[in-house]
Amino acid sequence: MRTRSVVPVFVLTTLAIVPGACARPRPAQQADAVSLLTEGFDANVRRDVETVRRATEKFHDLAVAGEAGYPTRIPACIADSTMGGMGHHMIDRTRYDEKLEIERPEMLLYAPLGSGKLELVAVEYVVPYGAVPATAKAPRLFGQALKRYDSQNYWALHVWIWRRNPAGLFADWNPTVKC
Repeated sequence: MRTRSVVPVFVLTTLAIVPGACARPRPAQQADAVSLLTEGFDANVRRDVETVRRATEKFHDLAVAGEAGYPTRIPACIADSTMGGMGHHMIDRTRYDEKLEIERPEMLLYAPLGSGKLELVAVEYVVPYGAVPATAKAPRLFGQALKRYDSQNYWALHVWIWRRNPAGLFADWNPTVKC
């Protein structure tokens, strides 16, 4: 007697609702995501977001990020009770210098999903004050001036390339990130 495997309807519905639950986004889906993320910005910002997404796509797998030089030990999740969260900052110390390269962010930001799982949500570009003093003109990337972080002694720019941020593409805090 042959038996058939039956997948409950709620499983199929869930997979249909959760984009990328089982597979990487197709190019058309990726283009739609970039359009949503970069709404209101010019073609240069859109191009740069597409570039960094291609360069970091493999880092959805934390093990691959570790092999590329980002830490495998998970640092504390950074959050603000009113602004939202930033997530876990994984910094590649070999990239901590005066150079800003779209396809080589100094930090990857991961948001907790529960059950110990993490989701890549953003990148952060950093230039230490030792390379560009706090008194100098701010470095620029994506057409944006990096912000001063005097407590960390560096310039930085968050870019929410994998999760839409209602506060803005370049905002520090994302209200959808919870620690």
